[in-house]
Amino acid sequence: MSKDFDGWNEQKKVTHNGAGRFYHEREVWWCSLGVNVGFEQDRRGYLFQRPVLIVRGLSSHTCIVAPFTTSSGDNHPMRIPLGKVGEQEAYAIISQLRVIDTRRFTERLAVLNKGLFAVVQKAVKKLF
Repeated sequence: MSKDFDGWNEQKKVTHNGAGRFYHEREVWWCSLGVNVGFEQDRRGYLFQRPVLIVRGLSSHTCIVAPFTTSSGDNHPMRIPLGKVGEQEAYAIISQLRVIDTRRFTERLAVLNKGLFAVVQKAVKKLF
C-alpha cells in the first residue's frame, strides 16, 4: 500500500503551528495522527485523522491516547469494544497507546461513559 508521506508532512506543518486544545480524560477526539510506519494505526482523509480516546492527561499540552479502529480483531484482548461512536462500532487499540500533543486534536466527538472507561483503564493496567 502506498502512503502519502509528503502530504502528511505538509499537514504536519499546519498542525504544528495550530493551537492546543483543552481536553479531559474519557473524551473521544478526531486527532491528526498522520501517516505512520508499518502496522501502526494511522490516518483517514485529507487531515490524516483518526478518532482517539484520551486515556490519561499528562499536562496542558500532552496526553496519552488510544487510537480507534472499526475492526474487532476477532475478540483480540488489545482491542476493547466501545460500542457505537458516531455511526460505527469502535474498538480502542490499547497496544498502540501513544503520547500526543493537543495541537493534533481537531474536533471533540463524544465522552465515554465512566463504566466503559473503567474497562479500558483496567485493560491498560494489565499491559504494565
